[in-house]
Amino acid sequence: MVELKFDEKGLIPVVVQEYGSNEVLMVAYMNREALRKTLETGQAHYWSRSRKKLWHKGETSGNYQVVKEILYDCDEDTLLLKVQQIGNACHTGHHSCFFRKLQDGLEVSPSSTILHEIQQVIRQRIRELPEGSYVAKLVRSGEDRIWKKVAEESVETILAFKGHNRGAIIYETADLLFHLLVLLTYEGIDLSDIWQELGGRKWKKKQDYPSSST
Repeated sequence: MVELKFDEKGLIPVVVQEYGSNEVLMVAYMNREALRKTLETGQAHYWSRSRKKLWHKGETSGNYQVVKEILYDCDEDTLLLKVQQIGNACHTGHHSCFFRKLQDGLEVSPSSTILHEIQQVIRQRIRELPEGSYVAKLVRSGEDRIWKKVAEESVETILAFKGHNRGAIIYETADLLFHLLVLLTYEGIDLSDIWQELGGRKWKKKQDYPSSST
């Protein structure tokens, strides 16, 4: 039986990582009860140091963390949780709590979480179908219109590539990614499902996509 090392307050730090993408989502703490609840339920439970109470992640926000793996470090005093993140991990609405970058002493806005943020907005638009929303208009037009837009943007991206137009490639790729996100969200597929699929593939030195037929 593993004897984990909890500190003098009965806590152990927990690094939370998204299963598949390996993106670090947050850092929290567990006591023995939180760890027990996590193991029993398969969903992340933590100890809130500010509120001094057990905390079931997502209980109020709906942003649950489904635990895929629990690892511990060589000193047995830190845990690593690999989770399927439902919604966003950060209370600010960002997918990860680490959405800011410090560079040369200055804060730089990174773009690594932008796809998750866009999908959250798309999910809300599909649910509420507000007037004036482009996403709502696509959804009202039916699923044929959604996949046709993906096809159109794919062709435009290919044409930009054939023309070696860097600006056009960037612009059309952004359009393609947006419409792919609409399609995925319409089908109830979260980006974490895509990251999990990619992370589960066996990448090899001479064969990047073993499942490819080409």
